[in-house]
Amino acid sequence: MTARASSKHEIVMNFSVPPSADDLGIMARQVLDTLPDELIDKCEDTVLVMEEFPDDATEQDMELNSPYELLALYHSGREISPGVEKKIANSEDRLVVYRRPILDLWCETGEDLGVLLREILVEEIARAFDYSEDDITDMISRHHQGMF
Repeated sequence: MTARASSKHEIVMNFSVPPSADDLGIMARQVLDTLPDELIDKCEDTVLVMEEFPDDATEQDMELNSPYELLALYHSGREISPGVEKKIANSEDRLVVYRRPILDLWCETGEDLGVLLREILVEEIARAFDYSEDDITDMISRHHQGMF
């Protein structure tokens, strides 16, 4: 990957090889830093975790047919299991981003990787906080804080 700063807030990236977990992590952190107002306060202390694929336990819990089906997963620090939460958090909220499924989707769609990653993360976080599909679509479509 080559990167050059064209301004204080913009980095132009050209990938001759697929982005590494570190590259994708940098991009994901940028997305988290520029989330829509509805989500930004909810994710202030969220830990970003990069993994290649979901582990076997996650695949079983989510009833996946393929590890490529899951692009990202938000875990509440209060969550005991999917849909069951404690009153008090025992751990930090985490957003797990799955590199290989995202890269495969990127290759299939030909979309800009930054735009695609933003859509994936906004959708996953918004669903975790029970936003409606219409609200999620609105959040994704808005140009937010100079992101586009």
